[in-house]
Amino acid sequence: MARHYESEITQFLNQYKREHADTEQRQREGRARLWDKNLDPELLENYRAGRVCQRPYVYQTD
Repeated sequence: MARHYESEITQFLNQYKREHADTEQRQREGRARLWDKNLDPELLENYRAGRVCQRPYVYQTD
């Protein structure tokens, strides 16, 4: 492969980032809104304590 080869997709992304300079900032804001959450340790512990163990074969009737 040529040393300075750029695929069409890479060229498109680079052009898009040049034309839309705020793209990376908007991506970071979206990630923070959806994924980067502060979890309450006490609430998380309560969730873990309330788990019910799954049976080895879930479709078996008693």
